Amino acid sequence: MHREHEVHVVMTPHATRLIAPATFAALTGNPVTTDVFDEPQPGQITHIRLAQDADLILIAPATSHTIARLALGLADDMLTTLALATRAPILVAPAMNPAMWTHPATQAHVQTLQTRGVEFIDPTYGVMACGDEGWGKIADTPTIIEAVERRLKRSKELAGIHVLVTAGPTCEPIDPVRFIGNRSSGKMGYAIAQAALERGGEVTLISGPTALEPPAGARFIRVQTAEQMLQAVQEHFDGCDVFISVAAVADYRPDRVYPLKRKRSERAWTLRLVPNPDILGTVAPSKGHRLLIGFAAETDKALEHARKKLLRKGLDLIAVNDVLAPESGFEVDTNRLTLIYADGRIEPLPLLPKRVAAQRLIDAVVELWRARTGRSNSSDLSDAFNAP
Repeated sequence: MHREHEVHVVMTPHATRLIAPATFAALTGNPVTTDVFDEPQPGQITHIRLAQDADLILIAPATSHTIARLALGLADDMLTTLALATRAPILVAPAMNPAMWTHPATQAHVQTLQTRGVEFIDPTYGVMACGDEGWGKIADTPTIIEAVERRLKRSKELAGIHVLVTAGPTCEPIDPVRFIGNRSSGKMGYAIAQAALERGGEVTLISGPTALEPPAGARFIRVQTAEQMLQAVQEHFDGCDVFISVAAVADYRPDRVYPLKRKRSERAWTLRLVPNPDILGTVAPSKGHRLLIGFAAETDKALEHARKKLLRKGLDLIAVNDVLAPESGFEVDTNRLTLIYADGRIEPLPLLPKRVAAQRLIDAVVELWRARTGRSNSSDLSDAFNAP
């Protein structure tokens, strides 16, 4: 035990040539696993048990070889198998020769892992064992411990808080084979649901049709149309503390659905469209204690339109992006959001992977909670919201 944390050590074969596993076993009071087939507790698959039980995985020191294997999704030893099987946050503390750390291949692998949410404790400048000097020396122990403590604290910031998220497009049927929809992939909404889970939130994700795997641990509800999404939101709104409306809901639907496929013909076909319900606008009057977060995908006058939407619906925060901007918006893995707060603050974010942009949005949500309640930790926040 260290600072009330239970520590389990996993070692690669090369690591055992530097430090004997018995040393870590004595320090932690737990068996050290070095092979994917190790089963200290009979009947339990060790790498799955450790992956599911972990609150955080720290890889320190991490060599360039280990970083490359993690980025490629290899699972050829106990460490990489554990990393691939876990849903826990992963911290990596690199340690290697400066030339290896700055090599484009290593940096590309680092960026790949960061895109997936892996966090790095940057190496420092110093003299290496080989005598070379430069960036690549592992961060000092107090820095690593502080990073671990900070990440574990983040994992509890939303403990006891129910976060309701909508994501993806809606598809409005024309006939059994055709529909009106949009180009939303759902990636932004799913990333926000995942980020809220990683902060300890109780997450309900209501999603239109996507090709994405639902985040593990979220209550997942799949819908097709805007009316179905509204019904699902209304069923879960009373029990939520935060509603983050990310879905790109179709504004219109056909006024009738043909029961059979309409055959191709030379005649023109006119469809009459009617407005869909405004989901966020429908539930906003029942806001109560909740935080309401909206999204605005715009093609012109983005900030102006987003401000009007925020004021009209009484939102606490709105995230706006220009879907015509390169590498931003629909069908891509990156986004460039601008956060507009109810108090008038504007926070433009740089172009970020959607997973990282989602984490920044959840940072803003936590900030809003703390400002509203005047409390500094998640348990106090939960108590404040659930108080009569």
